[in-house]
Amino acid sequence: MKFDTLLAKNPWWKGKEFFNEDEDFKKWLEKKIKWEPEIVKKFPFKPFSLHFILGPRQSGKTTTIKLIIKNLLESNDPKSIFYFRCDDIADYKELRELIESYLELREKWNISNSFIFLDEISSPKEWFRTIKSLIDDGTFRNDVLVLSSSTSIKIKKETEFFPGRRGEGKDFYVLPLNFREFVEVVQPDLFKRLPSPISEIKFEEIKKKSLEAIVFLEDLNKLLSIYFEVGGFPLAINSYFENRYVENTVKETYLSWFKNDVVKVGRSIENAREIIKCLLAKIPSAISWENIAKETSIKSPKTINAYLHIFSEMFSLIISYFIDPNSSILQFGKNKKIHFIDPLLFSIFEDWCLVRVKEKESVVAEIVLASHLFRRFGEVFYWKNKTEVDCVVKEKERLVGIECKWKERIERKRIFVGKMREVYTLSKKELDIENKIIPMAVFLSLL
Repeated sequence: MKFDTLLAKNPWWKGKEFFNEDEDFKKWLEKKIKWEPEIVKKFPFKPFSLHFILGPRQSGKTTTIKLIIKNLLESNDPKSIFYFRCDDIADYKELRELIESYLELREKWNISNSFIFLDEISSPKEWFRTIKSLIDDGTFRNDVLVLSSSTSIKIKKETEFFPGRRGEGKDFYVLPLNFREFVEVVQPDLFKRLPSPISEIKFEEIKKKSLEAIVFLEDLNKLLSIYFEVGGFPLAINSYFENRYVENTVKETYLSWFKNDVVKVGRSIENAREIIKCLLAKIPSAISWENIAKETSIKSPKTINAYLHIFSEMFSLIISYFIDPNSSILQFGKNKKIHFIDPLLFSIFEDWCLVRVKEKESVVAEIVLASHLFRRFGEVFYWKNKTEVDCVVKEKERLVGIECKWKERIERKRIFVGKMREVYTLSKKELDIENKIIPMAVFLSLL
């Protein structure tokens, strides 16, 4: 590959001060609202390591990489840092030519170890063949290799092609901002006054920190109302705070991302639309794949199952299974609850499917709660008998239930079932610590 092409993607090779010429960094600087994802400060750089940075499109993965590079430049030779976006690389052969072009340069520059960033690595066909081969022959033995991708790499399980070849590598996820992060970037003065996040969902800590945060409830509720509309995607946040609404072009960008990734994995956009329309009509009730099949032209529960798991791997939604609180065993055969990962996607899908969800704010409140718990615990479940607990999480050996009651007044009730000895209720405004009733905005600000 021509040197000019490589230099254009790596302006810091001319000197670390030239990092400011990087187009992605300049765009980031121009944004009204900007932030550094937490992983930028904590990213590990011990060779050899093969790291993956994963997340939906337009969630900030490229910006994250560029900010990591900016930090690296403070104490490393600029020529030891190589970045390339792989969208226009056709296959593994071209990818190898690209990497070898840099390796030849670093040999001439007498550089023994590098930080190599390959953005959107899943674009070249069979990209993993080149990476595996170069790892196996020891080419990267002194290097840190960082590969980013949106969704297809996760759907195809391509990160699993490297058993024993990751070294010190880890998987990192760049997702839309959660509510606490949202508060931090849009109202930093308020954020500085909030208590530190809760370390565990345990009564004494929640009681102490909720009582500290409750004095900011009015401000937190205003921001939560905006978050319900805007969500945590960077483009949408900036669009809202520049225009006081999310522009249609921004919504179209995210819908195009969703459609393109559906097509990339060989699925039908029409089928995807039918399934999502059915979900919107049922949410937040638990449903079965058979019910969805009956109400769509697809008819096959197995096909419904395949699509919903693809949407999950695309970071679009969460599948929540029934859990038996007596045994802590999941019951996969029972109905499932579906939650979208971000409220903006919920709104976009409403428009796309020509659906208007009743009591939308209450529905959005529950999906926001579920998505936040999913990020914190990696899984979120539900339980239903004569009563229902919207979200159940497993913390160590404990089951904790968290109910969403988006109402002004909350009915006091105590639910103790099996290993689920604590159930919290999240309200609009009401605080009753002894009965474990906490305003949702306060609770989310502590996660």
